[in-house]
Amino acid sequence: MNSINSKEIEKFSKIAEEWWDLNGKFKPLHKFNPIRISYIKENIIKTFKITSKKTPLKNIKILDIGCGGGLLSEPMCRLGAEVTAIDASKKNISVAKLHSKKNGLKIKYICASPEKLKTRKKFDVILNMEIIEHVEDVSFFLKSCSSFLKKNGIMFVATLNKTLKSYVFAIVGAEYVLRWLPIGTHEWEKFIKPHDLINILEKNNFKLDRIDGMTFNLLMDKWDISKDKSVNYIAKFIKN
Repeated sequence: MNSINSKEIEKFSKIAEEWWDLNGKFKPLHKFNPIRISYIKENIIKTFKITSKKTPLKNIKILDIGCGGGLLSEPMCRLGAEVTAIDASKKNISVAKLHSKKNGLKIKYICASPEKLKTRKKFDVILNMEIIEHVEDVSFFLKSCSSFLKKNGIMFVATLNKTLKSYVFAIVGAEYVLRWLPIGTHEWEKFIKPHDLINILEKNNFKLDRIDGMTFNLLMDKWDISKDKSVNYIAKFIKN
């Protein structure tokens, strides 16, 4: 079996050079990043009862899946984590490697999908951020990811809910009206409802620890964690 959707890989490979352009095609992700970083950091600290403030993620082994150009891998590394990051796009990995080298960051980047990743290493944390809506088979993808996580480890999953509101906001609004994203970035049919995601991961020996919505505040021009999970949501799962 294969989790790679060639069409999706090609789509992102074409714009890979823009990953670190704050005003380029990934501008929405750069706006999104602060809330993702703080959510991940705070939940790791809470789960593993970390007390260090200088490098709070020191000795935490993270696997960033579908890392793109390294927008999450780099801040996780700066927070002290030992980061391995994978992506099925060679162009994405090339951009990520070059950028991390320029910034003197030690991140292990590998061009692979989870089912093709050859490592015996087990990780404390797996990041699946804005990736499952772009894969070929979500169940197979998440099952493949789960094999790399330690017992009692954390898997973060951030994605889009399959609702009418998400179609209006994430596709019509973000792609066609506001032009925040290139047209065709998302396919509504690939969005997944929270209860479906939970069911898939429960079958793979995970329990839901928490799930939150993420909403964009137009007045403040920033993202916030909220109770509204109708468009974007983020979930934290613990491996039994």
